[in-house]
Amino acid sequence: MKHPDDSGIAHGGPAQPGATTPALPPAVSFAGLELPVEVVRTLSGLGVRDPFPIQAATLPDALAGRDVLGRGRTGSGKTLAFGLPLLTRTAGRRAEPKQPLALILVPTRELAQQITQALAPYAEALRLRTATVVGGTSIGRQVAALRQGAEVVVATPGRLHDLIERNACRLGRVRITVLDEADQMCDLGFLPQVADLLDQVHPDGQRMLFSATLDRDVDQLVRRYLHDPVVHSVDPSAGTVSTMEHHVLVVHGPDRYAVTTEIAARDGRVLLFLDTKHAVDQLTRHLRASGVHAGALHSGKSQPQRTRTLAQFKNGQITVLVATNVAARGLHIDDLDLVVNVDPPTDPKDYVHRAGRTARAGESGSVVTLVLAGQRRETSLMMAGAGIEPTVTKVRSGEAELSRITGARAPSGTPLDGAPAIPRPKNSNAPFRGLGTSKDPSRGAGGTSRKAGEARKLAEARKAALVRRNG
Repeated sequence: MKHPDDSGIAHGGPAQPGATTPALPPAVSFAGLELPVEVVRTLSGLGVRDPFPIQAATLPDALAGRDVLGRGRTGSGKTLAFGLPLLTRTAGRRAEPKQPLALILVPTRELAQQITQALAPYAEALRLRTATVVGGTSIGRQVAALRQGAEVVVATPGRLHDLIERNACRLGRVRITVLDEADQMCDLGFLPQVADLLDQVHPDGQRMLFSATLDRDVDQLVRRYLHDPVVHSVDPSAGTVSTMEHHVLVVHGPDRYAVTTEIAARDGRVLLFLDTKHAVDQLTRHLRASGVHAGALHSGKSQPQRTRTLAQFKNGQITVLVATNVAARGLHIDDLDLVVNVDPPTDPKDYVHRAGRTARAGESGSVVTLVLAGQRRETSLMMAGAGIEPTVTKVRSGEAELSRITGARAPSGTPLDGAPAIPRPKNSNAPFRGLGTSKDPSRGAGGTSRKAGEARKLAEARKAALVRRNG
C-alpha cells in the first residue's frame, strides 16, 4: 500500500520506489505483543489496555527493530508507539558516562518534558535512566545527568548540540533514534542540526520518524537516514476528525476584545492562540484584570515560568492559557475541549497543529477562529489548504449564539491578585497583533504612545531644572 501524500516514499524504501516491505499485522492488544512483563504490568496498572491505531500499526514493526516512518496527527498516541519499543529494545543494557544508548529528538522544551514524563513509569519498570536535555534550564545539571549515565536521552537539537560541543555527550553508542514532530523541527530551521546529530549516531541503528506531514524537508531526512522503512499512515488529519468541530466567528472590530473576554470566562478550559509575545502578555493582563484565571505561555518566558504555567493549566489553577505557537505542538492537556485562534493562522499546518490540542485520543472538541470581515477570504483559503470546512457565524458579545458555540459568558470583573485595571485597546479593525504588539513598539497596552509619554516626562524635567536654576 502506498499513500498518496507520502512524498513518493513507498514501503520498500527510497532507493526502490516500486518495491514494498510488507508490514507486520497490527497488534490487537498490548498483552499480545512481545513486551516485557514489567511493561505490560505497568500499562495495566495505568489503565492502558487497547492500543490506539498508530500504536497497533507500528508497534510490531518497531519491536522487530525495523525503521519506521509514522504519519499521524498530534494526539494520536505516538509517544507510546515509539517509546515502548525504544525502552524494550534498550532494556538490560547499561550506559557508560556521557554515552546514551537511545535518543529521542523533539522540537520544543515542553514536548521533551512531556515525553519524559509519559515514558517515566515504563522506564522505571525496566530500570532505565532517562535525561531531558533542553534549553532554558540548567546546563550544569544536564551535564551531571549525562556524566552519571543515562540510557535514554530526550532532547531538543540545539541544547544537545551544545552539550556535544562541550564534550559532555557522545552519540556513537546510540542504536535507537526517534525523531518526533519532524515536520516542525524542519519548519523551525533545525534540519542542519538534526542531520549533524544523525550523522553521529551508530550507523547500523534503528531509526523511527514520526510526523503529521511528510513534506519535502521531512522526505529529505527519510531518504538519507531511514533504511527500508515500513510506512504507516493511519490517522486522519484534523479536518476529518469526526469528534472535532470547526467554527469561524466573524466579529466586528470594536467588539473583538469583548468577544474574546467572554469566551475566556466560560466554564471549562480554553486555549487562546495569538501571533506575538507582546499580544499574549497584553491579553493575559486584561483577562486577569477582568477576573479570568489566565496565564501566558511564549518563548519569552523562562523555562521554570513555562513549566509552572503549564502545570497550573493542567491542574485547574488557571482555566485559560494564552499562547503563541510554542503551545501548538505536542502538548497534551486532558479535558481541553476548546481552542480559539484569536489571531487566525496564515499557514494551514499551523491551523492543524493548533487544532490538534483538542479532540485528542478520541475525545471531542471545538476549534474557533475569530476573523474580521477583511480577513474572511484569506482565512477561507488557509482552511481549505488544511482540509477544513468550517461553520461560519456572525457574532457579537453578549449574544446567545456566541454562548451556544463557545460557552461564552460575562466575566466577574473582579481583578485577580491585585491586577491593575487594563484599559482595552482603542477600537480597531486590526488583528490583535496590531493592537500594541511587538510589531508596533511605539504603542503601549492601552494604545497610548510611549514616545509622547517620554517627551512629556522630558519636558517636565527641563521645567523643574529651570525652576531650580532661577530659584
